[in-house]
Amino acid sequence: MAEDKKATFSAPHNVIMEDRRKINVSGVSDVDSFDEQTVVVFTDLGELTVKGSDLHISQFSMESGELIIEGKISSLVYTESAPKASGFFGRVFR
Repeated sequence: MAEDKKATFSAPHNVIMEDRRKINVSGVSDVDSFDEQTVVVFTDLGELTVKGSDLHISQFSMESGELIIEGKISSLVYTESAPKASGFFGRVFR
């Protein structure tokens, strides 16, 4: 039963950027991929791609859906796509 509640839980999605050096994202369901130039995450509103340089994920909680990315942020792009069955962290924490 707990598994069903987790699957239907939907957190509000917010994006807060501070000085193009730090971005706080809520409502993240999974991280698909990341490197120093690109971070791709899944949200309830689509796939979010963050591009820049010296990017790193300083915090991510799958339970709360909170993600913090730091570095020089140059763009945020949403695409309409259904989340994959499992992203990077989903594969790591099986």
